[in-house]
Amino acid sequence: MHFLDQAKIYLKSGAGGPGAVSFRREAYVEFGGPDGGNGGKGGDIVFEAVQGLNTLIDFRYAQHFKAKRGNHGQGKNRTGAGASDLVIEVPVGTQVLSEDKEEVLADFTEIGQRVTFLEGGRGGRGNASYKSATNRAPRQHQPGEPGEEMWVWLRLKLLADVGLVGLPNAGKSTFINAVSNARAKVGDYAFTTLVPKLGVVQHKGREFVLADIPGLISGAAEGAGIGDRFLGHIERCRVLIHLIDIAGDDPAAAMRTVEEELAAYGGGLEGKPRLVALNKMDLADEELGEGFADELKAEGADQVFPVSGASGAGIEALLDAVLAYLPSKTTSETNAAEVEDEDEDGAEWSPI
Repeated sequence: MHFLDQAKIYLKSGAGGPGAVSFRREAYVEFGGPDGGNGGKGGDIVFEAVQGLNTLIDFRYAQHFKAKRGNHGQGKNRTGAGASDLVIEVPVGTQVLSEDKEEVLADFTEIGQRVTFLEGGRGGRGNASYKSATNRAPRQHQPGEPGEEMWVWLRLKLLADVGLVGLPNAGKSTFINAVSNARAKVGDYAFTTLVPKLGVVQHKGREFVLADIPGLISGAAEGAGIGDRFLGHIERCRVLIHLIDIAGDDPAAAMRTVEEELAAYGGGLEGKPRLVALNKMDLADEELGEGFADELKAEGADQVFPVSGASGAGIEALLDAVLAYLPSKTTSETNAAEVEDEDEDGAEWSPI
């Protein structure tokens, strides 16, 4: 399934049905009079957040959504039937924006959340409602009220507990594949990840969602590389894991680059908690790792976790640190036993 996180759509609620002009005419029944009923209400436009969707791809092929109008009023004082609401299903995390993208009109953060976005028009009055002491046979009626219409933008911000950031080729795809049920593409070249990936991590009886976004490069805020378009998907994360390639040219410079782009983007990312991890430790020795860790701490890292997405070493300690930022309620269906993972030599890796 293709990933799409923005879409522009047209919405129109249903118009109300017109009222009827009718007169009671029955044999052997005197005093007939007007009996035209009112029109029915038009259908509303309703958004609902549902489970099982994580992209807006369906809105690429259907951009116009129009609810049905209410039915006509009828004789014998029968009110026209109201039209059914048009329910538009969207993924959790979807925002509805104004056409100029300046205003957030609705924000869906929970499964089952429903918002009546545009209300259908009221049905028109039939001629029976105009009857009075001085107007015994009215022939006027009302057409139904028109529906509301507007263009809106849908913007998806994936709901994840933890976000994964770093330069291209920092090993993020390998890492998310190692710790979650994700199957991200892995390659020995930059920008292997072109769209955000989600994975569910189960660790020590807890469960959380990890989001991997395409790598950032210097100037991403101005559109360099893939740009900062996908940073919105980690705005709601409770904590970020900043993955740094120890085999890169300058890990400290790599950390500065990503931090500068996060600050330039804003959206609350600059103040979000960070867990800095030196990745690909299977390609370096402990002394080199300690040296780079000192450099990263000098750049502002509180703690540095040496890890290897390829071998799994050090991941246990990093995930333990992640749990400290998550709510206390366990979301996994089963209570897994707490198990300490060790590397092949039996020695547990700890933060440097």
